[in-house]
Amino acid sequence: MSKLVKFDPFAEMDALQRHFFDNDVWPRQMRSVAVPTTDVYMDGSNLVVEAHLPKFEDKDVDISIEHGNLVVQAQRHEKEEDKGKKYVVRESSSSFYRSVQLPERADTDAIEAHLEDGVLKVVVPVTPAPEPKKIAVKAKKK
Repeated sequence: MSKLVKFDPFAEMDALQRHFFDNDVWPRQMRSVAVPTTDVYMDGSNLVVEAHLPKFEDKDVDISIEHGNLVVQAQRHEKEEDKGKKYVVRESSSSFYRSVQLPERADTDAIEAHLEDGVLKVVVPVTPAPEPKKIAVKAKKK
């Protein structure tokens, strides 16, 4: 007599994922690659974008406004040559990309950015919304 088994459409994907990441298919350091964090928050009337970019310098960072989005890109490339060691050339590179949609009232001409201790802080001033115009209601004269 056969036993009925409940069909799980994701069982095979789960098994593949466990097999792929739990075995030594990838080197251990690749499994723990750190993705830089980005914080986006309002501070008073400013929109603040903070990106944690350790080992990046200000010359590595490019900030632009594209189609109403704040685009932050960073890329660094290191190349080391040492013929006395087992390798002749050792190269590494890191890159970062984030796009944040700006509010309609963002003052893009007054944006400021600073990189300090590996933290990029971009401050976007946002003009306050205009107060609604009040219209007085008058009684109709008879």
